[in-house]
Amino acid sequence: MFQNPEQFAQATKALFEFQLETFNTLTSKAVQGIEQVVQLNIDTARSGVEKNIAAGKELSQATDPKAAMAAASARMQNLTNVAEYNHQLGQILAEIHTEFSTAAEAHLAEARSNLSALIYDVTQNVRPGSENAVEIVKTAIDNAFAGYEQVTKATRQAVAAFEDQLAKAASLAEQQGAGQTKH
Repeated sequence: MFQNPEQFAQATKALFEFQLETFNTLTSKAVQGIEQVVQLNIDTARSGVEKNIAAGKELSQATDPKAAMAAASARMQNLTNVAEYNHQLGQILAEIHTEFSTAAEAHLAEARSNLSALIYDVTQNVRPGSENAVEIVKTAIDNAFAGYEQVTKATRQAVAAFEDQLAKAASLAEQQGAGQTKH
């Protein structure tokens, strides 16, 4: 068992700092993914505006109805870029999910390893009659690890909710794009 309370406090502090580091890492991954999606949306919007301006210019400069119809048809072709947008969005989401899963699993494995070492340290050199104290320490460590797992689970749920919202937005954009090409 720890020789003094400072050793236990240091071990507990190290576990807490590890939990905080993990939470920060996972949050950072989620924020990076959001930044990528925002940049994709900005690029897509900019590209759409530029294409619409070019198509409008071409349409206004059409000399006959046949040229105007060709320009309008070309504009409708630009609306099919929704599939490309969805593909890029899907790649970003897959990358976020992969990075998040990898980071979470790595941190979880390290936390388990640290927890095992901490429990081993706690249970060594136990004086007779200290079994209750050891159980209290083990319970405290188990509770700390359960807290870590809750943070990891909550972050995973947040990323999943974010992915769902992006998928819904992409689906809505695709439906609107399909509706516009029919008109």
